[in-house]
Amino acid sequence: KYDLQENNVDELSSGFRLDFIGKDYSKKQAGEKPTSVIVPDQKHNTKIENQNSKNLFFTGDNLEVMRHLHSNYQEAIDCIYIDPPYNTGGDGFVYPDHFEYKDEQLKDMFGLDEDELKKLKSIQGKSTHSAWLTFMYPRLYLAKKLLKDTGSIFISIDNNEQANLKLLMDEIFGEASFVTNIVQKHRSGVSNDKIISDNHNYLLFYVKNRAIAEKHRHEFGTLRTEDDFKNYNKNDNDGLGDYTLNPVTGPGGARKGNPFYEFLGIENYWRFSKETMNKLYKEGRIIKSGKTLYQKTYRSEMENKKKGATTWWDNAGTTSTGTNEIKKLFNDTVFDFPKPTKLIMDILKFTNTPKDALILDFFAGSSTTADAVMKINAEDGGERKFIMITLPEPTYKINMNGIKVPTKGGISAFNAGFNSIDEISRERIKRAASKIKNENRELSDSFDGGFKHYYFVSPTIKMLDQLELSDDIQLDLFDDMVNQFSSEYLTEAHSETKPENDFPWHGYNLGNETSGTQTILQTWLVSDGYQFGIDVKSVEFSGYTASLVDDTRIYLINQGWSTKSTKSLVNLIGKNEINIQTVIVYGYSFELERLRELEIALKQLDTQVNMIVRY
Repeated sequence: KYDLQENNVDELSSGFRLDFIGKDYSKKQAGEKPTSVIVPDQKHNTKIENQNSKNLFFTGDNLEVMRHLHSNYQEAIDCIYIDPPYNTGGDGFVYPDHFEYKDEQLKDMFGLDEDELKKLKSIQGKSTHSAWLTFMYPRLYLAKKLLKDTGSIFISIDNNEQANLKLLMDEIFGEASFVTNIVQKHRSGVSNDKIISDNHNYLLFYVKNRAIAEKHRHEFGTLRTEDDFKNYNKNDNDGLGDYTLNPVTGPGGARKGNPFYEFLGIENYWRFSKETMNKLYKEGRIIKSGKTLYQKTYRSEMENKKKGATTWWDNAGTTSTGTNEIKKLFNDTVFDFPKPTKLIMDILKFTNTPKDALILDFFAGSSTTADAVMKINAEDGGERKFIMITLPEPTYKINMNGIKVPTKGGISAFNAGFNSIDEISRERIKRAASKIKNENRELSDSFDGGFKHYYFVSPTIKMLDQLELSDDIQLDLFDDMVNQFSSEYLTEAHSETKPENDFPWHGYNLGNETSGTQTILQTWLVSDGYQFGIDVKSVEFSGYTASLVDDTRIYLINQGWSTKSTKSLVNLIGKNEINIQTVIVYGYSFELERLRELEIALKQLDTQVNMIVRY
């Protein structure tokens, strides 16, 4: 007997549903606003191979990154592939959230008593099923928001959480969006350390909109190879080429809705209507052999059509394949259990993603997805773009003597000079791009082998707009406080180069014009709905440099705004030499008198200009 209540399912009172400790909290996490700032990696982004790239690499917590993306990439992604933690007990997964709310706040938010609060907090730092589901829920919820209506998502998983993931996806995406659970062979040999060797992973396949997917179902499938045409061995020398013969009887008969009628003296269930059969017969496409009718199917009409795929994928590469790809690029195994690029390429080919598709992987790992996107672009001349998101997970820890020692799984990476997984991930993209270019000398200039890189970091101090201080005290404290502004992600362990090489974002602060200005600008651009890579022009107003976007919005972030700057801006708007509709000001960079002066001057213009002051 299956006890529904014992298994967290109260079907009689509330319907069948998945329930777990932390579910209400995870739903709240999905709706929270981002609290981090976005730091552009200027040194990397201004290199020739990267400055015009449309590919993106984000270093940071994927939940926080996707909260940012929700404002400017909603319904923009064509295909998502992720390989999340499997929660095996040996993959290092523990629930990372520290519950930023106080106990009393958590009680009030979710109506918890002491025992329920204790249960909720019990998942912190744990690897239970509830902890894993609480971790995955908000990320998958936001992933759905980012997908286009025509988009699809594929998730690799193994037996540890496959059943729970299926129920979670059914709740978030809807059961109707479930297409299938693909079985992917990931091991060729036999493991003798288990009762039975696990030689497969699962690949859950969901679509954003099932109705749209059904309408375009003929576009799903795999490309035909020469083996698929081995039976196309007949030719009538009529100029129509090789063909094969396929029976036109209707399998399944009445049960499948096939029509029943007599044709050429044979009564049967047929694949086509009688009108279609007559048309094909007049075209010479229907022939009779004994008591069976056949249709001529020409190779020429099938070469560009995809064939159906099955749920058994035994030719998409194995973990060993992925490991060998890493070895060829790095001359060492610097990353454990990488997915093979062929798996991702097969997914993109199967789903027929457009040649200008945007592909997201928010558990980027070693950037297999980015490598696969570049390879398939090299094959067919496509201009697909990728977005990679990964944590700067360190490959070492500091022992009691203050010495760096590699983590259990990071020995090879650390010995190879990589301080964090995101460094490996970015380096893999660079080396893979170089390899693809060397192997495909005929590649067009449109091939994009670069990427823009951004850090998503959280302040370690409260920002001034969160403090209850007077304006004068805030302004006096500002210069002192900006110098303390830093992030755990930009420590020595996570910088792309060593601190002694003067890495530009190591210990950056908001008072630095080259780092702080760009950080504020990029963060605001994203919150204002602009995608990464938007064209930003530098304009001057009496010696003050501002940032112009869309020719209608101007961002005033730097210090040094003067009365002359106000006059210059107002004169240009008044003479219709610039079409500014919105002026956005970083309040801490402005003296209060200059702020009021600018506000009054803009109000006196005939053209309405909206002024926004931010802190």
